[in-house]
Amino acid sequence: MYAVVMTNSDMGAPPPPTELPDPAGLVQRIATQQDRAALAALFNLFGPRVKSMMLKLGAGEALAEDLVQETFLTVWRKAALYSSQRGAASTWIFTIARNLRIDQLRRQSNRPYEDLEKVTLESDAPLGSMLVEQNQVVARVTAALETLSAEQRDVIRLSFIHDMPHAQIAETTGIPLGTVKSRLRLAYERLRPLLEDLQ
Repeated sequence: MYAVVMTNSDMGAPPPPTELPDPAGLVQRIATQQDRAALAALFNLFGPRVKSMMLKLGAGEALAEDLVQETFLTVWRKAALYSSQRGAASTWIFTIARNLRIDQLRRQSNRPYEDLEKVTLESDAPLGSMLVEQNQVVARVTAALETLSAEQRDVIRLSFIHDMPHAQIAETTGIPLGTVKSRLRLAYERLRPLLEDLQ
């Protein structure tokens, strides 16, 4: 169990199984209402997939769980920066996670974790400044992805946005598994220096 998860009594029960949560709506509730139940629902929806992505990027089990917690703390703090017009909430969350992993590769952080019960939503920056920051991040990520070949973009999209394992990517695209792994490795190497300073 990840440290970010709280009990149902603290954060509210997750939506019934028959309801499909709307990730963008959950992020909006966090931004506007500091809704901890919405954060818990997002965590339940994406936490395991973010951990899987971290493991694919070479993190150990404990580090992967730490990075999942960091990811959702960042979602809590920066929910107001998200705009559904710029893309899916899942893409935004996975971008945060990837950036945290890249940053972790550059430096070893010993910062203690923050208790979500004590976290307050940052709201000092005016909306205009937040939108400018968001637009800059989107532009940086878009420009970085454009430096990849079409083949590399395809495997990155399938691996991180659709959370496909390498073998499934090979089956879906009809290319050898070794080629999938090679394209992903080359894409990581190209994206890392372009995006490592994004937080």
